[in-house]
Amino acid sequence: MLPWKRVIRPLAAFLLAAVAVTAPAASGAQAAAAPSSGWNDFTCKPSAAHPRPVVLVHGTFGNSVDNWLGLAPYLKNRGYCVFSLDYGQLPGVPFFHGLGPVEKSAEQLDAYVDRVRAATGAAKVDVVGHSQGGMMPRYYLKFLGGAAEVNALIGIAPSNHGTTLSGLTALLPYFPGAEDLLSSATPALADQIAGSAFLTKLNAGGDTVPGVRYTVIATKYDQVVTPYRSAFLTGPNVRNVVLQDLCAVDLSEHLAIGLLDRIAFHEVANALDPVRAKRTTCASVFS
Repeated sequence: MLPWKRVIRPLAAFLLAAVAVTAPAASGAQAAAAPSSGWNDFTCKPSAAHPRPVVLVHGTFGNSVDNWLGLAPYLKNRGYCVFSLDYGQLPGVPFFHGLGPVEKSAEQLDAYVDRVRAATGAAKVDVVGHSQGGMMPRYYLKFLGGAAEVNALIGIAPSNHGTTLSGLTALLPYFPGAEDLLSSATPALADQIAGSAFLTKLNAGGDTVPGVRYTVIATKYDQVVTPYRSAFLTGPNVRNVVLQDLCAVDLSEHLAIGLLDRIAFHEVANALDPVRAKRTTCASVFS
């Protein structure tokens, strides 16, 4: 056992980082009262220019409103039918979702995509997810038939190969029962630790499935998905992007890249409509 003073600070840092896995710290009242700015409109019909609805998938500790107060209006204003779901709810935990087992969350996404397709008449959707929300849909694509229903998956700082939280997960064995507590209390966090049984299953046999286009947008300053390149995918129809290669002075970290970074948003729009894509630069913040 390590001396207490040597481990208490790293453990506290680990827990704080876990709480920040991907959601703004809005109060429950704020989340409930926040406007949707026109998204989640099930009467929306996709246009010829944007024939596929966009389904936004929040991250751990996120929800369908707070995670998308920036990107959802951005896409809605560009003519997309935009939808977002809540998933991974735990009993007695309001507003903060994405905490349940990732496999079960993928089943919720499957059902939600079916609902969006039925309402809009679209054969396929495009999926955009932040952190766990960029990784979890891959289970749906690979094991639940999602490849027939999804045209593109765009992950913003996704936890595709798990995270070490800057090495802090290596401390868990020093705390008897900590790993079991993590798994029982917040299964999604345990599933996202690098080397977990879930990620081993997800990534076995290759990262991608045929027929789906993949884009990963990562930031060098990600303090949650570490190392940041663990977000990247390998396989056909994959494009891995580092935010700072688009704009070297962009300092967005794990939260900001998904919540408010308009350079990342511009690259999401490019990935949704590659035929009309415009080069993403620092000036894209004004577009």
